[in-house]
Amino acid sequence: MNYTVNGHTTYCYTGGKPFDAAKPTVVFVHGVLNDHSVWILQSRWFANHGWNVLAVDLPGHCKSEGPPPASVEEAAQFVIALLDAAGVRKAALVGHSFGSLIALETASRAPDRITHLAMVGTAYPMVVSPALLESSVSDPQRAIAMVNTFSHSLLAPPPSSLGPGTWLYGSSRALMRRVLASNREANVFHIGFKACNDYANGEAAMEKVQCPVLFLLGDADQMTPPRATKALVGKARNAKVVTVHAGHALMSEAPDAVLFALRDFVTAA
Repeated sequence: MNYTVNGHTTYCYTGGKPFDAAKPTVVFVHGVLNDHSVWILQSRWFANHGWNVLAVDLPGHCKSEGPPPASVEEAAQFVIALLDAAGVRKAALVGHSFGSLIALETASRAPDRITHLAMVGTAYPMVVSPALLESSVSDPQRAIAMVNTFSHSLLAPPPSSLGPGTWLYGSSRALMRRVLASNREANVFHIGFKACNDYANGEAAMEKVQCPVLFLLGDADQMTPPRATKALVGKARNAKVVTVHAGHALMSEAPDAVLFALRDFVTAA
């Protein structure tokens, strides 16, 4: 489904279901060099169990037009504008990595519109090494290989993810290359990583969040290790921490565990 947001076409995957204003809505926000497809199992489950799903391609990524957001704050304003464009008054937000910071900032800016905040594979501060920032500009293919090495703890996913025998490193690398190539005018890799590294409003933002917060973490995550959530967990008013056996690529390495954690959190009364 396409929406016009800030004058540009924005693509949202709906899980194959038409949007129904009478249903509750969950918005999925991807991380750096990802797109809506990383949420394939989780988004389809919600779409088939009574929810509107908006799994968005961020601006400048794949099917969405416009300049890629240069900061977490700018991306949060985009999400609020997306809710307006879709006619969504209230929604649950689920974000992974960079997307988790975007979801946090959104929930702090529009606390009356966000019913649940799920931060998947998150950390604060989300520091990116100078070497990786530099490589994302000078040698992005090498940087993609580095990210994949640190993002995965398994070689192949469970059957409920991408199918038996799928090579996680190869499929993730192919996705990242495709996302990078989708924008010939801007380096969405470097822009996204710099936005993560520069974000300094996490603790202040969490203090403004009014809804329940889920921290969904991978016990083998080297990109955003579970210990790096301590500051945010301490600031959250209503926090739940769930740790699954996975690296940073939680949705593909532990698809069922991620789905069940999100299901239990978002559908709780």
